[in-house]
Amino acid sequence: MITDPETLKSLMKEGSLLPQEEMIAISRKKGKLMIGIPTETTYQENRVALNPESVQFLVNNGHRIVVESGAGKSCRYDDHDYSEAGAEIAEDRSEVFKSNIILKVAPPTDEEIKMMPGNQTLISALQLTLQPKKTLVSLMQKKITAIAWDYIQDEHSIFPVVRAMGEIAGNTSILIAAELLSNYKTGKGIMMGGVAGVQPTEVVILGAGTVGEYACRTALGLGASVKVFDNSISKLRRLHNDIGNRVYTSVIQPKLLGKALQRADVVIGAVRAPFGRTPCIVTEGMVEAMKPGSVIVDVSIDQGGCFETSRVTNHEAPIFTKHDVIHYCVPNIASRVSRTASNALSNIFSPMMLDIGEVGGCKDMIKKDPGFRSGVYIYQGKLTSEILGKVFDLPFKNIELLLAAL
Repeated sequence: MITDPETLKSLMKEGSLLPQEEMIAISRKKGKLMIGIPTETTYQENRVALNPESVQFLVNNGHRIVVESGAGKSCRYDDHDYSEAGAEIAEDRSEVFKSNIILKVAPPTDEEIKMMPGNQTLISALQLTLQPKKTLVSLMQKKITAIAWDYIQDEHSIFPVVRAMGEIAGNTSILIAAELLSNYKTGKGIMMGGVAGVQPTEVVILGAGTVGEYACRTALGLGASVKVFDNSISKLRRLHNDIGNRVYTSVIQPKLLGKALQRADVVIGAVRAPFGRTPCIVTEGMVEAMKPGSVIVDVSIDQGGCFETSRVTNHEAPIFTKHDVIHYCVPNIASRVSRTASNALSNIFSPMMLDIGEVGGCKDMIKKDPGFRSGVYIYQGKLTSEILGKVFDLPFKNIELLLAAL
């Protein structure tokens, strides 16, 4: 044992000159989330917010996931798939709604809100037709923070969930039209596209947004001749730049549109309105002048439809015929391909949930992320949406002011 002070001082000096191990700070997870995934009870809503792969990803990162028994049944995911991924399977529906974060596809029903103890976060779609004033008041009374996933924006100011569902709806609308068109009993018995020496199918698409773009891509991929109508020159220009000169584009002029509809085999209604009802741009007279056996797929039907002859149908009885034209007017087309749609939702929600956990919870995420904050319409029981406040005559406060006051 060395006791000499001078020797000890010399050894300490030598030791200080030796290479030292770098001390790297290890970040600690700030919050573990408890996320509830209930079974969707809205009519013909077949999607689920998280698939088993996403559940496993979140569980491996320390979060607790409670899944209601049968939640993934319509997507061909059974309870065993979720339990193997690390989720807790709840036979009692009310247990799911005790979670700190409730993640679902459709807006909550009155029965579901009654099962919520309060002071929680609800992430779901915002649909005015399914969320009357009573629903909003109930959420406010329970001090719920309600976030509409269809209004959440990413770092590029894009609505990722809306875009993903639009891509699916655009692709699927053409596949539905192809099925109806090729049916020799109810349709024209012709294939979508064309072969050598045979005139290709004529497809008219109304709207050059995400739905219209992906309907256009799918129709062109099948070999159809495509015309796209929209009143936005910038959207038409973008479509031309992305797809090329294979597609004909035009602003919506009644005479040009009427002539195109007369020659069309398939018409896709993909017009969207920022607020309120979709404008009705195809009159009953235009539909009556279309070829017998042609097909209309009105993707805009969830906002009222852009055809005068449209009326809401459902997945069990999806079509009706008027003026010898087949109409497909099912809202929520993405629910028809529920597994694909659920996977697309999971790809968005799982990293979002991980980010929420990393920053410490939904409240911190709302303060930090302006894109996530844009989806908030109720914050701790206070209505923050000006639109909802004016529609339902309810008092509202700007969320920026609420956060600044905290």
